[in-house]
Amino acid sequence: MAGSSGEQAADYRSILNISDEADRARALDQHLSTRSYVQGYSLSQADVDVFRQLSAPPSDSRLFHVARWFRHIEALLGGPCDKVEPCGLQASKGRRVQPHWSPPSGTEPCKLRLYNSLTRNKDVFIPQDGRRVTWYCCGPTVYDASHMGHARSYISFDILRRVLKDYFHYDVFYCMNITDIDDKIIRRARQNYLFERYREQKPSAAQLLENVRAALKPFSVKLSETTDPDKRQMLERIQQAVTLATEPLKRAVHSNLAGEEVDRHAEILLEEAKDLLSDWLDSTCGSEVTDNSIFSKLPKFWEGEFHKDMEALNVLPPDVLTRVSEYVPEIVSFVQKIVDNGYGYVSNGSVYFDTVKFASSEKHSYGKLVPEAVGDQKALQEGEGDLSISVDRLSEKRSPSDFALWKASKPGEPSWPCPWGKGRPGWHIECSAMAGTLLGASMDIHGGGFDLRFPHHDNELAQSEAYFENDCWVRYFLHTGHLTIAGCKMSKSLKNFITIKDALRKHSARQLRLAFLMHSWKDTLDYSSNTMESALQYEKFMNEFFLNVKDVLRAPVDITGQFEKWEAEETELNKNFYDKKTAVHEALCDNIDTRTVLEEMRTLVSQCNLYMAARKAARRRPNQALLENIALYLTHMLRIFGAIEEQSSLGFPVGGPGTSINLESTVMPYLQVLSEFREGVRKIAREKKVPEVLQLSDALRDDILPEFGVRFEDHEGLPTVVKLVDRDTLLKEREEKKRVEEEKRRKKEEAARRKQEQEAAKLAKMKIPPNEMFLSESDKYSKFDENGLPTHDIEGKELSKGQTKKLKKLLEAQEKLYKEHLQMAQNGSLQ
Repeated sequence: MAGSSGEQAADYRSILNISDEADRARALDQHLSTRSYVQGYSLSQADVDVFRQLSAPPSDSRLFHVARWFRHIEALLGGPCDKVEPCGLQASKGRRVQPHWSPPSGTEPCKLRLYNSLTRNKDVFIPQDGRRVTWYCCGPTVYDASHMGHARSYISFDILRRVLKDYFHYDVFYCMNITDIDDKIIRRARQNYLFERYREQKPSAAQLLENVRAALKPFSVKLSETTDPDKRQMLERIQQAVTLATEPLKRAVHSNLAGEEVDRHAEILLEEAKDLLSDWLDSTCGSEVTDNSIFSKLPKFWEGEFHKDMEALNVLPPDVLTRVSEYVPEIVSFVQKIVDNGYGYVSNGSVYFDTVKFASSEKHSYGKLVPEAVGDQKALQEGEGDLSISVDRLSEKRSPSDFALWKASKPGEPSWPCPWGKGRPGWHIECSAMAGTLLGASMDIHGGGFDLRFPHHDNELAQSEAYFENDCWVRYFLHTGHLTIAGCKMSKSLKNFITIKDALRKHSARQLRLAFLMHSWKDTLDYSSNTMESALQYEKFMNEFFLNVKDVLRAPVDITGQFEKWEAEETELNKNFYDKKTAVHEALCDNIDTRTVLEEMRTLVSQCNLYMAARKAARRRPNQALLENIALYLTHMLRIFGAIEEQSSLGFPVGGPGTSINLESTVMPYLQVLSEFREGVRKIAREKKVPEVLQLSDALRDDILPEFGVRFEDHEGLPTVVKLVDRDTLLKEREEKKRVEEEKRRKKEEAARRKQEQEAAKLAKMKIPPNEMFLSESDKYSKFDENGLPTHDIEGKELSKGQTKKLKKLLEAQEKLYKEHLQMAQNGSLQ
């Protein structure tokens, strides 16, 4: 054993005095060779201090004692000792420890960006309060049926909301309003009431004609003053329809026809002139309508219809719904504070927002969303409403750009008490007061249609920031794109719209949603046959994949057989799977780009289809676990988007609502037994050559099972694939198959007929002797030689050498045909 610690320290001091590091290392190695290095030997502070002077183990392999001790001490200390501060190593046993570990550098996570109308850029989405997101969405003005323009906004926002909540896992608090007090509602409610009262009075035919004539006068003035081409065209259609319906009634009255015939023509005119008479009745009798219940009945009915439409479209209900009629006290208080803050003024019982005062404030700016539209009087007046743009109303404003916060009610309008006299809320203030009451001084997201940006949303921003005295009432403003119908502008006021109920009669809610998913939520979407055909094809493509995967998963395997060795094909497909998941995530981070997501999903399915086809061709079973993982992921994504309504475990649900899971698990074992029995029968029928049985088997597949939503797919040399498919889809497929087969049969018959005609024409031509073939063409030629060959044209001019050469070739060809005809006649082969 080595000497005492004091002796070691003296030896170390002498070694440390050696200036040359190589010589110092050799001396240290010689000293260490006298000490034993065994497990359990305790280090002293002197050992650590001397090795602290070495920058690295010696390069000379002979100095293994120094190298061994250097590494031992370095391992105990977790790295080279600090050469300035003392190591402070306590007595430690000589044992190995784990080496230093460094975390991977990783990649920068993708951040969600949303297109923000406040900046017209894709901005990184950062909620104000952790994962909580406050969101207010402008709801409908309920005075008529909901149309596809509404569907465009509310399906799109439903998709965005679901993605934020279920994919990015934000805690979304979603508010939406119902506008049930508005100029459009007031006018429509009065018109409906007055027209029904007029109908109930059963005016005589003469009275009806007189009233229609009176109503046409202001209508014609309105038509002459209309410059918008679309609106003018609509008014012209109404005028033409009324004129056409008026004439038969006039003739019936003048001819003293029977009462029933007159009544029939009167009813037709009453329906055609409904809009025209309603306008006229409202202008003459509208001020007589004083019952507030008349103005609440209409919006209550259409709100109910709106909620039914949203449920049918699988749009999630809002977390809270506000109605203007329920928030009148809050609106009055909101308006009062704006006035108190100096941004509103009272004029003749109405209250207006002072845009000039607001815009001149250093803390505020007016027209954040569409600054270029500030001062657009047409847009501003549309925002004020038809009942609020009379000359006297406009004269109440300090500036033409000012807008109504509160409107003094005129006769024939609903009213509520307030400090300024009886009145009703302006349009823009409604959302500000309701959203401010629920969400406070600042919200994360405000949403609405593109056409609401100015003046509605710009005015909302101004009056809300005037109330809260801030500049950040909305952090992110999202606007959904327009919807056109076959390339044409859609407008309820122009009566050019398709109701949601009409759309759902032609296509399912899933198909409509897929059409929206295949387009950017912020761009214009054209609702057309081409758009819907693309959605139908996408649905069919995805559904076939899910059905094929279900068939693969039904193949019996033991518990260990489900874990199969992966070959190169599985490894490649799995890599593609993860690549596509990454691409989907990046697309969703990029302004929730569902169009790209659906294309990435389509590509992934195509890769799976190629994999399954290759396995099928090789008579090998596809890897069940891998395909199931991919199918479950795609199902999960479609469910997030709201394209799968039920809690289907895999793929689109089968059957009616609430029956999908039980239906498939219940009937599939029986269908599998039927399929196997049918295969056995077909095998015997082929062996015994019994075509009648094979025909019955085909009839079961093609005619009977589709009626029950069952598809059997026969594949040569492989088991029949059993699929549960929507019955209507199968029946359409069957009709399409019959149509294609009928088209093939028709084309085949047409080809046979043409061939027969050509052969008959050829045979008729063969019978003509060569010297007679041109003689019948006396309209072309006037002279012929002894062989019947033309020599002069119809005008008596001699034919050119080129013309004669062509005719000789035709004559020679005919000679061959005629000889062939004679030969056939001789052989008796002519029919």
